[in-house]
Amino acid sequence: MAEYVAAIDQGTTGTRCMVFDRGGRVAGAHYLEHRQIFPRPGWVEHDPLEILANARRVLEAALDAAGVSQRAVAALGIANQRETAVVWNRHTGLPYHPAVVWQCTRSEEICKRLIAEGLEPTIRERTGLVVATYFSGPKVAWLLEHVPGLREDAERGDALFGTIDSWLVWNLTGGPRGGVHVTDVTNASRTMLMDLGRRTWDEDLLNILSIPRAMLPAVRPSSEPRAYGAVVGDVGAGLPLCGVLGDQQAALVGQCCFRPGEAKNTYGTGSFLLMHTGPSPVPSQAGLLSTVAYQLGTAGECQYALEGSIAITGAAVQWLRDNLGLIASAAESEAVAASVEDAGGVYLVPAFSGLYAPHWDMDARGVITGLTRYTTRAHLVRATLEAICYQAREVLEAMEADSGIRLRELKVDGGAVANDLLMQMQADILGTRVVRPVLRETTALGAAYAAGLAAGVWSDPDDLRANWGVDRTFEPEWDEPRRAAGYRGWQRAVERAKGWIE
Repeated sequence: MAEYVAAIDQGTTGTRCMVFDRGGRVAGAHYLEHRQIFPRPGWVEHDPLEILANARRVLEAALDAAGVSQRAVAALGIANQRETAVVWNRHTGLPYHPAVVWQCTRSEEICKRLIAEGLEPTIRERTGLVVATYFSGPKVAWLLEHVPGLREDAERGDALFGTIDSWLVWNLTGGPRGGVHVTDVTNASRTMLMDLGRRTWDEDLLNILSIPRAMLPAVRPSSEPRAYGAVVGDVGAGLPLCGVLGDQQAALVGQCCFRPGEAKNTYGTGSFLLMHTGPSPVPSQAGLLSTVAYQLGTAGECQYALEGSIAITGAAVQWLRDNLGLIASAAESEAVAASVEDAGGVYLVPAFSGLYAPHWDMDARGVITGLTRYTTRAHLVRATLEAICYQAREVLEAMEADSGIRLRELKVDGGAVANDLLMQMQADILGTRVVRPVLRETTALGAAYAAGLAAGVWSDPDDLRANWGVDRTFEPEWDEPRRAAGYRGWQRAVERAKGWIE
């Protein structure tokens, strides 16, 4: 029996492939970055062809690094940046336009029009989402309005839409020569086009945004025992593609949050805190999103989650490095921030793409407050790390208000959790224990779990829990007066960031 599972984790800044054995241990891995394209202020694009080429390269390199025969690999899974929108021609396989990234704000006028027409309550009731530039539905509507010839092709059935998972699955399973056009329930739930309870495309919402139904992929479970299709081409030929999850839901699965009330926070380009809420959607009253958590198997019961989405966290550290030149590498931020005892009264609110949960202010922009002659480079770097933690606190408080559950611990993952100072600050600012697992790349692991469950490598979630282990637990050290004072300062800074664009 095949003992290994491969997973492609296609993220905002790069693409990783990892090969796991039955114990959830990494047998081989490879990673490649791709270009970040900023054609205008607030606009963010990726090259879909570059992403596809990188996905093929990392798959080949990871299989080589694992040193196992392809016959030993039972299945392939995919995790992906969720709301990024791609449109391409079904006959040529060529994109009509660069991918519009989840951070991109170009669909702001469409969103404001929907709100002005009084449609947000209906959209929220149907989808569990607020009206925001974050989601892919308004992005596709923008593309249909602005790309010459796209609407005509879409109405003829020649143009296809998908999030990055659909783009990769279609191409890996044959592209113009029989590629499968599908998405899973987690990614579909992030489009602002899917009825959350029925898990089908909503015809009213398609009509509201003038999106032809023929463009959309079929909605399937996150773990597909029959496989969505088999990989075609020189790399991975014949591998059954059995699992697809949006990256944050993949991390939830990778962290084994299978019981209602279990929660994780992933620190990547942004941060995404998800709490498993069970087999029914929980409407949010506190500025969070109701979303699909996962559906494992065609007969498996769909599970739901509450999510707090934060647009800019790790990207703020990249901004310090690439735009301001204050640090030479992201890893350097820990030592620089640790060189001062606190941020010296400085707060950075990184609302570069507006504010997401729980504020949902498209007109917010980034601010730095509390500057004095005392302020140094180290204070700005520390304030950036604190901003990551304060944004998580805002979301956690909203989550506890919606769920009625006081979290005793928060599981964490993603690249930034290697920063011990950041994790200690997170525990201090939350007043909650923070638990870091042995394997920090839980997004790829979750995609592998979804595929491996479908292929029979693992039999049930209990098999997966046996693989999960703790690397380190961070206990809060601040006293309550310090925690409260710091949070009051953060809230004042956020108020100054709101509504900046007139």
